[in-house]
Amino acid sequence: MASPTAPTFERRLGLFQATTVNMTQMCGIGPFVTIPVMIATMEGPQAMFGWVVGAIIAITDGLVWAELGAAMPGAGGSYLYLREAFQYRTGRLMPFLFVWSAVLFIPLIMSTGVIGLVQYAGYLWPTLVHGSGLSTPGHLVAIGVVVLVIVALYRRIGDIGRLTSVFFVVMLISVLGVIFAAFTHFSPHLAFTFPANGGSKFFTGLGAGLVIAIYDYLGYNTSAYLGAEIKDPGRVIPRSIVFAILGIMGLYFLLQVGVLGVVPWQQAEHSSSVASLVLEKAWGKGTAQIFTVGIIITAFASVFAGLLGGSRVPYNAARDKVFLSWFGRLHPRLRFPTAGLFAMGVITAIGSLFTLTDVISMLTAVFVLIQSVAQVVALTVLRRRQPGLPRPYKMWLYPLPSIVALAGWLYIYKSAGIDHILLSLAWLAAGGIAFLVWARAEHTWPFGPKEIRESFLENTGEAVHGT
Repeated sequence: MASPTAPTFERRLGLFQATTVNMTQMCGIGPFVTIPVMIATMEGPQAMFGWVVGAIIAITDGLVWAELGAAMPGAGGSYLYLREAFQYRTGRLMPFLFVWSAVLFIPLIMSTGVIGLVQYAGYLWPTLVHGSGLSTPGHLVAIGVVVLVIVALYRRIGDIGRLTSVFFVVMLISVLGVIFAAFTHFSPHLAFTFPANGGSKFFTGLGAGLVIAIYDYLGYNTSAYLGAEIKDPGRVIPRSIVFAILGIMGLYFLLQVGVLGVVPWQQAEHSSSVASLVLEKAWGKGTAQIFTVGIIITAFASVFAGLLGGSRVPYNAARDKVFLSWFGRLHPRLRFPTAGLFAMGVITAIGSLFTLTDVISMLTAVFVLIQSVAQVVALTVLRRRQPGLPRPYKMWLYPLPSIVALAGWLYIYKSAGIDHILLSLAWLAAGGIAFLVWARAEHTWPFGPKEIRESFLENTGEAVHGT
């Protein structure tokens, strides 16, 4: 147990700041670089409805996060929920595997933001982009962006909360600017003239399209990762998740329709900076360059918000001795986990050296099983195992949303492709071996007794019961 003088997290983020952290993380560079991919995948303007289907999965999964985050508001998010739910049968296996996976997939998500940022910077400085990827100067800029994000995060959470509010305003101006430009030069004929067999093409490409759509919605759970730093978490965490998903869904749909109403979909699907193209067609090259700067700042903000939440994930695992101990230390004055920030920053920089599509495919296959599917199961397990757990928010229409979320995640996992499925299974197998080595060294299950710690039950505190 931590000593009384050890630094602790500060609860400084309210509803507005928590929602803006989520939305800033969600609406980074994602839609600006994936709209062309979505159009190509679904072979036409019917791609606009892919965002709606993705939002249905996101909102049902968001209700899972809302209940768990409100009931167990601590640093680490999924780590806490999987630890509490699966400790009864498999000890610390599931939280270990989650952290094992999270230190890979969370930075990879941030890598996509860095790659997209440099791609849009290539609209201003074409030497940064080479073919479908980044040039050597582009890779150097990407690494420099990661360093700048780490420097920006090296401060107290209260200061970061104010900074995310500024980023949120820039994000809104950038997205709304593109939407406004599109609808001032909007052609319904371009947007709503669907190709022959558009319906069948939509369903044929839906699986691959959802992989893209759900990637663009990722981030609605960032406030749950920051549960130890949220004021009134039982009220704020659920609302911040739901508000963020609904708000971003509206923005994405309008953005997709707007793009299709200005740029023919046959041209849009081949554009690497489609938002800048829309602005250029609507308002000219100079205005397009100005707004491109805003899009670049928006991408930076999403990486900033993602590393902010992700750096907290290994913290509780380390404090529970389920991960390297140095991840469980806070900065003595600024009170944030330095090791998590630096480690994930390094992996983000490495991931930025790959192509965007490769990184999206890798991260999606890795996180679906051990986080998304497992967490839906954890919700049901905790309702049965810990019925007395205080739940400030309980899922609406339970269990229907969790069933929809589970079906959606399994469909997305199947659609990721056999190569990426095998990659994710290999990564989990390696994690299982690492867990056995660790469990033997720690003399815990399956080489010792389980430790049942129901940390969030009222009046339970830190009581530990051996089984």
